[in-house]
Amino acid sequence: MSEARMFWENKINEECGVFGIYNTADAASLSYFGLHALQHRGQEAAGIAASDGETIRCYKGKGLLAEVFNPGIINQLSGCHAIGHVRYSKADANQIENAQPIMVRAHMGDFAVAHNGQIVNGKELKQELEDMGSIFQGESDSEMLAHWIQREEGSFVEKIMKACQRFEGAFAFLVMTKDCMYAIRDHNGLRPLAIAQMPDGGYCVSSETCAFDIVGARYIRDVEPGEIVRIAQEEEPLKSFFYTTKTQKKMCAMEYIYFARPDSDIDGINVHTARRLSGRALAKVEDHEGDIIIGVPDSSLSAAIGFAEEIGLPYEIGLIKNRYVGRTFIQPTQKQRERGVRMKLSAVRSIVNGKRVFMIDDSIVRGTTSKRIVQLLKEAGAIEVHVRIASPGFCSPCFYGVDTSTYDELIAARLDCDAVCEFIQADSLRFLTIEQMKEAFGTPDLCVSCFDGVYPTSLYSYGNILHPANATDKESV
Repeated sequence: MSEARMFWENKINEECGVFGIYNTADAASLSYFGLHALQHRGQEAAGIAASDGETIRCYKGKGLLAEVFNPGIINQLSGCHAIGHVRYSKADANQIENAQPIMVRAHMGDFAVAHNGQIVNGKELKQELEDMGSIFQGESDSEMLAHWIQREEGSFVEKIMKACQRFEGAFAFLVMTKDCMYAIRDHNGLRPLAIAQMPDGGYCVSSETCAFDIVGARYIRDVEPGEIVRIAQEEEPLKSFFYTTKTQKKMCAMEYIYFARPDSDIDGINVHTARRLSGRALAKVEDHEGDIIIGVPDSSLSAAIGFAEEIGLPYEIGLIKNRYVGRTFIQPTQKQRERGVRMKLSAVRSIVNGKRVFMIDDSIVRGTTSKRIVQLLKEAGAIEVHVRIASPGFCSPCFYGVDTSTYDELIAARLDCDAVCEFIQADSLRFLTIEQMKEAFGTPDLCVSCFDGVYPTSLYSYGNILHPANATDKESV
């Protein structure tokens, strides 16, 4: 395991980011830059598939974009259409077979698939496919979609529609044929996907709008829940299809809290603004005294700024994140692992020494990372550390692409706030409430299942993970 991942193993992680370019020269090169803006969504593997209108070529590998691609490889991916993918995976799923895009070579025509999210009935659908004779190389939902597209009847878009009708859960798919691209979003709107126009008239699709800026694209709109947008060189270049009428907007709250870059807009809401307002909401009910406000880099900084604005205390850079720690640093002993924390994050002694510190963080999942950071601050001379979390406590597993799938991983599912505070050795601890969060974000249209245990979909076999006493009354179908 890499040092970077070793340190953040107690933080939450999201599955992937997808990016596509249609009808623009040097599409693979532009996709590389777009994926670079999405690198925070996945660091385990990367891939790009490009089409010149006749042939689709694909290259992918394990590691960061810069570790997988070089100019020579990019030049081999010629064409004016491309889709790309960056992947985060659990340790037991980090095989090259799961790297995306997934390529399909078929008599009906080649196509490539990339995906962000998680299909909750994937095990059942995969078993059904295997019973019909399908053979899988990996475990990705993209591969499963490719199989169902092949098996369904009708035009290509009809095949996609019929395949998506089978899926339950969170997904944002990109599908590329030799001359068309399809952007697809789950009918609950759990994962983001947006469309922009390139300066030359081509189009761009991305998990986050921050990637549009780096390629000079102009945002047009989000893909709607349950929608398939076909992009083609036709009189109507963007054509909309809905594979179901049963839609709702349940954007994952963690996109705003943690996953997305602060310069992204999701469903019309700027991420930095949402986080800053959540920090202000935290400060409105503050009953402790302090001297300075600090944020845990990077996703907590906007909330820390908002907290400082509201409470009227100075915002300081009290923690520094080292961005250049080698990814292959192995730490076999506890002492080395603890040293790895100091390599990745360090307290600024001259800032926190002798101060009562409000430490703003985006979340507490397992608790051990928060405990280590509190310890760093106190060793640097902080006389008090009051931890404020700009989200509610994680009390339920997520089955939609966030890497928290058991109760054992979630400290707030086992301990109340006072006990969590004692565990992380803070002087006080407070979480944002669900109601405060929705008000700060300016929308009730959020999936908050990891905070309240009410799920927007059936959970299929994943429902067995829920506490038996809560499975019936917490699950929402």
